[in-house]
Amino acid sequence: MSDTPTPAHLAPTPAIDCDHPAVQALARQHAQGASERQRAVALTHAVRDAFRYDPYRIDLSPAGMRASTVIAHGYGWCVPKAVLLAAAARAAGIPARLGFADVRNHLSTERMRQSMQTDLFIWHGYTELWLDGAWRKATPAFNLSLCQKFNLLPLDFDGVHDSIYHPFDASGNRHMEYVRQRGSFDDLPLDRIVADFDRVYGPWLRRGTDSALGEGDFLADVARETGAPSERA
Repeated sequence: MSDTPTPAHLAPTPAIDCDHPAVQALARQHAQGASERQRAVALTHAVRDAFRYDPYRIDLSPAGMRASTVIAHGYGWCVPKAVLLAAAARAAGIPARLGFADVRNHLSTERMRQSMQTDLFIWHGYTELWLDGAWRKATPAFNLSLCQKFNLLPLDFDGVHDSIYHPFDASGNRHMEYVRQRGSFDDLPLDRIVADFDRVYGPWLRRGTDSALGEGDFLADVARETGAPSERA
């Protein structure tokens, strides 16, 4: 993998389907601004806020991980939302790739803790955008309304500084801890993600319809545990 953009960073892949009409329409609508940096910032915030974060609806099939699938569903978890941002950026002519890390989530729901049997989230996904001669990290996972409702600091992106999870929430409680960097990838390493998920979490997560999560309501669970209003973000 090159440390500077190559043609691969603008090309479609089965997951980063930047040639899909819905992805191209998203890029045309939101990649607005006088500079490439401004267009990248606008795209990042659009992907962050227009698509609800939902870690209960995990589908590790190739179709389930596509950028265009996030658009069709209106929601996604961190990896497919990062894939969508990469695809939209490529559709707008901004070189993009994917980055991954393992994080320790101190604010997961009881349903997730019981199902996963750990607070370690492996292969957390974010997007890297080539702006002004450098790769900039953007994390479009948590939509703004979710952050406002549940006392999380929003992940703003300015196109200059990396935007990664905050270590603490707005009240100073522990939130996210990066424990391992897995590197950057020109395409989604789905086979590696699936293999590691099977090894760490067991086969239930790969099915995507596990009753412990797939039939639950993430926003309702977070609201119940934080005492926040339960209306859908």
